[in-house]
Amino acid sequence: MTIAIRQIRILDGQGRKIERGTVVIEGDRIVAAGPDQTVRLPRGAQRIDGRGLTILPGLIDCHVHFCLGAEADVVAAVEQESSAVTLLKAAELARRTVQAGFTTVRDVGFRDHAVFALKKAIASGLTPGPRILAAGLAICMPGGHARFIGREAQGIEAVRAAVQDQLTAGAEVIKVIASGGVLTPGTSPDEAQMTVEELRAAVEVAAAHGRHVAAHAHGASGMKNALRAGVHSIEHATLMDEEAAGLMTQRGVYMVPTLSALATTAACPTGCGIPDSARSKAKNMVRQHEKSFRAAVRRGVPIALGTDAGTPFNYHGDNAQELERMVALGMTPMDAIMTSTSAAARLLRLSAEIGTIEAGKQADLLVVEGNPLRNIGLLLKRERIAGVMQGGRFVSGPLSET
Repeated sequence: MTIAIRQIRILDGQGRKIERGTVVIEGDRIVAAGPDQTVRLPRGAQRIDGRGLTILPGLIDCHVHFCLGAEADVVAAVEQESSAVTLLKAAELARRTVQAGFTTVRDVGFRDHAVFALKKAIASGLTPGPRILAAGLAICMPGGHARFIGREAQGIEAVRAAVQDQLTAGAEVIKVIASGGVLTPGTSPDEAQMTVEELRAAVEVAAAHGRHVAAHAHGASGMKNALRAGVHSIEHATLMDEEAAGLMTQRGVYMVPTLSALATTAACPTGCGIPDSARSKAKNMVRQHEKSFRAAVRRGVPIALGTDAGTPFNYHGDNAQELERMVALGMTPMDAIMTSTSAAARLLRLSAEIGTIEAGKQADLLVVEGNPLRNIGLLLKRERIAGVMQGGRFVSGPLSET
């Protein structure tokens, strides 16, 4: 089937805007995209009038946790529910995510290896959801942050074995924990966890299998350990200092800021159900997090969108709130959109398939009413989503009925 969406505003994911454009989709691919007058419509194509609409590449979230449901106390929720319930919950959260226009995500920590079953179920069409690149269990030190969704390991050989187990299970990215965190009791975000040697061992094993490593790191010392070990992205980068920012810029290491995670936790009033230790840590760091993000933008650190969706009151399906936060902190709407399209695709090494609107790419597309360059918040409003296309097929929105 061939579909031609005409007279639509195109934001191609690379910073280019076309006010009146045409996008032609055949099967699961984009075969043409450009100004109306330059695109020839194939005979028999189903034509869709795009006036008043904007089309973007399907959005990408580089940091989610489908085993977490944005409960006030996510640690207790995971510990108290069965693995089967978690998987059923994850399937529903994946559905909400794709219907919000996020057609690809990177899940960087699940309670077990069931996330690989979810990935396969979505890929086979059994259940709706985004394309998933999954880490499986995060690798952490004994008693370390994220142990409730992690594999504890101490020493170089134990870390190597833990990474190998994730790869054998199907991991497409390895997640390591280089500092303490907010949600895990008894850990401090500004303290380093895992040694440089352990982190380097994880990178080496992953590299031998063609995989990248994402490092959770709030504190600067943990960030620098991970950077010196050769990781490919720093998740959060909350307390980034000048040296860490310089290393990221020099080495092309991505910041995945997850502004929404600290913001939603810090905004929770007393008695909301979030453990006091987690709420206190978030409140103490949220302003520094914003300062680090501004500094990263100013210094040209590569940035890819990530939300940490699933953390307290940070709902799957509200992923576009991260774009609003980026713009509120000084990023232009176009640059923010690129963090969730072409930049995210580069980080995930999927640029040949997704992240831009151009001939030959996978037809993962988001159509919204209005102009997100004037109001980035449109991308968060479900009622303004006119259609979500995944692999050339509308999976959500009124356009799916055309």
